[in-house]
Amino acid sequence: MQWTSILAIYALVWVMTAFVMLPFGVKTHDEAGVPKVPGQADSAPANFRPRVLVFRASVIAAVLTALYIANYTFGWIGVEDLNFLGPLFLD
Repeated sequence: MQWTSILAIYALVWVMTAFVMLPFGVKTHDEAGVPKVPGQADSAPANFRPRVLVFRASVIAAVLTALYIANYTFGWIGVEDLNFLGPLFLD
């Protein structure tokens, strides 16, 4: 596998990981007990930390990409392992 393919896979996994992690650990102003700014949405986060999100997404994406590359190299799980509908659909 070429390094550009690995980089593209990492970028896709990173974006998906970052979007999945967005709601975790975030509190609204009401939950945190912090006063709101006039006109602010009730659902606006009070403790959004993008650096922590980027770091966590980078580490998790690196691990998931490494697992994907290892599976691609060693063939642990293939298409035939994911065929849950029976042998008729493998042809």
